[in-house]
Amino acid sequence: MSNAHPMPAPVARALLKLGQDLSLARRRRHISQASMAERIGASLNTVKRMEKGDHRVQLHFVARALHVFGEIHKLADLLDTREDPIGLVLMDERVPLRIRPRKNTGGAL
Repeated sequence: MSNAHPMPAPVARALLKLGQDLSLARRRRHISQASMAERIGASLNTVKRMEKGDHRVQLHFVARALHVFGEIHKLADLLDTREDPIGLVLMDERVPLRIRPRKNTGGAL
């Protein structure tokens, strides 16, 4: 990662926690890192880096790990636009106050 775009501290903390949670979930299920690597189609080194919260691990490996744990739905619902209060407010601000019928230009309705 370039120095021009340093990792924001909240992002680094979230990735570290995710890695720790993935590690704990794996160990609770008595799955070795080598077995996890095989299941998600990654190298052992990738699993180790993922569990350390390395931001360079490709998202699809995290998604595959969530799938192994039966939690892939959580990734799919991370940013549910139906529950996006800021986006909904911005949309509501653009709703017109009145709707006027279109003028008939002589054609059939």
